[in-house]
Amino acid sequence: MAESVLGLVERLWSGETSTLEAHPLQTRFTDGEEIAPDLHFYKGLASANTLDTGDGLVMLDTGSAQDTQPLHAAVRRWRPETPLVAAVYSHHHVDHIFGTAPFEAEARERGARQPLVYAHELVGSAFDRYKKTGGWNRAINVRQFAIYTDRFQWPAEFRYPDVSYTERLTFRCGELTFELHHARGETDDATWTWVPARKLLAAGDLVIWAVPNAGNPQKVQRYAGEWAAALREMAGLGPEILLAGHGFPLIGAARIRELLSDTAELLELLEGQVLALMNAGAPLDRVLHEVEIPQRLLDKPYLKPVYDHPQFILRNIWRLYGGWYDGEPDNLLPAPRADQAREWVALAGGLDRVLDRVAALKAESNLRLASHLVEFAVIAVPGSKEAHALRQEVYTARSALAVSSMERNILNHAALASAQGKRDLAGNY
Repeated sequence: MAESVLGLVERLWSGETSTLEAHPLQTRFTDGEEIAPDLHFYKGLASANTLDTGDGLVMLDTGSAQDTQPLHAAVRRWRPETPLVAAVYSHHHVDHIFGTAPFEAEARERGARQPLVYAHELVGSAFDRYKKTGGWNRAINVRQFAIYTDRFQWPAEFRYPDVSYTERLTFRCGELTFELHHARGETDDATWTWVPARKLLAAGDLVIWAVPNAGNPQKVQRYAGEWAAALREMAGLGPEILLAGHGFPLIGAARIRELLSDTAELLELLEGQVLALMNAGAPLDRVLHEVEIPQRLLDKPYLKPVYDHPQFILRNIWRLYGGWYDGEPDNLLPAPRADQAREWVALAGGLDRVLDRVAALKAESNLRLASHLVEFAVIAVPGSKEAHALRQEVYTARSALAVSSMERNILNHAALASAQGKRDLAGNY
């Protein structure tokens, strides 16, 4: 018999297993299960949670395009006839927004009312941005999620919300009131939902059972401080059921308060240190290497850095408060990187000497420094099979050591590219 999601949560909380094995993005519960009375949990790439209100179903996040049919089937096994009357998007990301279509088809067939979709007012403009940047989003997700198929394309059509709001919105369905709250965290259009009669909190991607996705090197601005403030506000409500955007549901007020408070504290500590260094006039390099990442928090079962990397968060805090300039004057209006690479390789005495040094650094396990040198080598002499072979070795070794799946996939993408004599497969260069 398959393990229940709440059984897995108990093993995670006790330390019997960890999110290194049960990765919050990769672990699936696609059969669906009732985790509390009238509350159905489904976990594909993201979670989709459905409440039976007594007067129809309300879905809190609706899954990815790949989850649309499995989610519908799971809900229909649970409630075969009850119509879906409303859904809430926690934000605009594509793993949360595609699941209403089969329920809408049912409503059309029956001549019934279509479900209403609720979301923050910025979700529509985010969909518009996606339409402008389909190629870019395809490329960055190929790297980030190790998608190596020509069939993968970024969506071109989206299900826009029917009802939007600015800061707060309340709607009632059956016996339940749903209170929607705006926050800026992983996105600027985040919604967290509070159902007071059930003491139920649906946090969306403000909770993902990992270091918050507040860094993400390829994607738009994140908001660590405001994210922490939202988590503090949630904790103050005393929720007894927590539904995470990724990862797993959590039952029990004390545990939920601990998770929310610890996650807020991590973000606050990182932002506080970055701002202190910025206010002292420090460049980004000092921020990246002097901020202390609190290991006592990273050791928590719900804060392991298995997706985003804490150092990525530091960069996003810098970008929010300080813009793109890193404080290094040679980077203000730089020479082309290819020119820099050729100059450094020439100063080193040629490609062979650079590659010898890369090999020595790799043997010393100094893979970060080896990466810098081998990158200059392949930029300076892009046709060198020897340089690409060594680059592949360096990035393969680095990716094998990575805990963060985002870090691991991006580095491994570089290794696979060098196997084909390129620096990047998604961008084909």
